[in-house]
Amino acid sequence: MRNGITAGTVAGILAILVIVVIIIRNIRIVQQARAYVIERLGAYKATWNVGLHFKVPFIEKVAKVVSLKEQVADFPPQPVITKDNVTMQIDTVVYFQITDPKLYTYGIEQPMVAIENLAATTLRNIIGDLELDQCLTSRDIINTKMRSILDEATDPWGIKVNRVELKNILPPREIQNAMEKQMKAERERREAILRAEGEKRAAILEAEGEKESAILRADAKKQQQILEAEGEAEAILKVQQATAEGIRLINESNPTEAVLRIKALEAFTAASQGQATKIIIPSEIQGLAGLATGIIEAAKDK
Repeated sequence: MRNGITAGTVAGILAILVIVVIIIRNIRIVQQARAYVIERLGAYKATWNVGLHFKVPFIEKVAKVVSLKEQVADFPPQPVITKDNVTMQIDTVVYFQITDPKLYTYGIEQPMVAIENLAATTLRNIIGDLELDQCLTSRDIINTKMRSILDEATDPWGIKVNRVELKNILPPREIQNAMEKQMKAERERREAILRAEGEKRAAILEAEGEKESAILRADAKKQQQILEAEGEAEAILKVQQATAEGIRLINESNPTEAVLRIKALEAFTAASQGQATKIIIPSEIQGLAGLATGIIEAAKDK
């Protein structure tokens, strides 16, 4: 009996362990930005979002785990022909996001291959209506058209195309060489223009500097002349004021005729001691000299 109890207990424990393992294995925790597509007996049952879920053992299964994050598909270069018969290599980058996990799971087989083929076909159709120059200068227009067409085509697949970018546009080698030469010539032309503008600007600044220097020199000379003229005028004014003051003092002292004649004689004497080679003697001074001579003779007689 002891052995039978032991065997039954072990069997019960094993059965409980199996049930616990089955329950644990059928518990699912859906993470953020993910979705689980659940099938029951081969048919779509539900889409599990974030949280804790339990799957019925042996009846239900997880058909697909879908990422809801924005994804990037970088497709290899595709040969395309422009309207003017130029063959180019263009590689495309598509940014997309799965919005409906059920449609993404059951809408189309191999959705990424389908998007790549659809992008290549759309690109050839758009580029075929454009010339080479338009292709090189109209990337934004091409990107917008491709995004609109791809978004509409992938909507039944539960996919939303957010952006489409043309990563590289590679024309033939000979056209690349011609474009490089043209770009080099354009850079040299712009450099020459900038150099000429710089030299012109420098010449203008130099001329303006010389003009300002000349103006400053002229102003300084003018100021000097003004100061010299003011000094001379002030000196003349002072001399005139001194002369007027002397005349005023003489007039106030009421001098006699004899004093005036003596002063004239003193002035004549001072003038005769100068460097002049010819002196004109006024008649008054001549008379005064004669008078002085008579006085001297009379003194001698006495």
